[in-house]
Amino acid sequence: MSRPELPPELRRYIVSNIPSVPYLEGILLMRAEPERAWSTQEMARRLYVSESDSAPLLESAVANGVAVAAEGAERAYRYQPVSPELAALLDRLAAHYAADVVTVATLIHGKGDKRAQQFADAFRWRKDS
Repeated sequence: MSRPELPPELRRYIVSNIPSVPYLEGILLMRAEPERAWSTQEMARRLYVSESDSAPLLESAVANGVAVAAEGAERAYRYQPVSPELAALLDRLAAHYAADVVTVATLIHGKGDKRAQQFADAFRWRKDS
């Protein structure tokens, strides 16, 4: 069984906007229930992460235009992309992730490896130094 090819626009979006698999899983959870306001506690439970890890994920979703802070006594977040184009892109990303989780997760994890390698390379001893 062959995997579907990851379209270039999805690849670009993942590389530039999806910092981790839990972040992607979080926005996909919110997308599945757009009327629901998610607290950091609820999101942490669903993603199997700590509440201190879920709060920055939700704040990043707001900063990236994927979610908004919901009004109320408790800080909560609701799926609300800033544009129909972003909503459509996230719909395509959700479908592709469901069909080929390995490729998407590998791309997300691979981003960190490159940054870590670049950081490590900065400390390499060079002959010309």
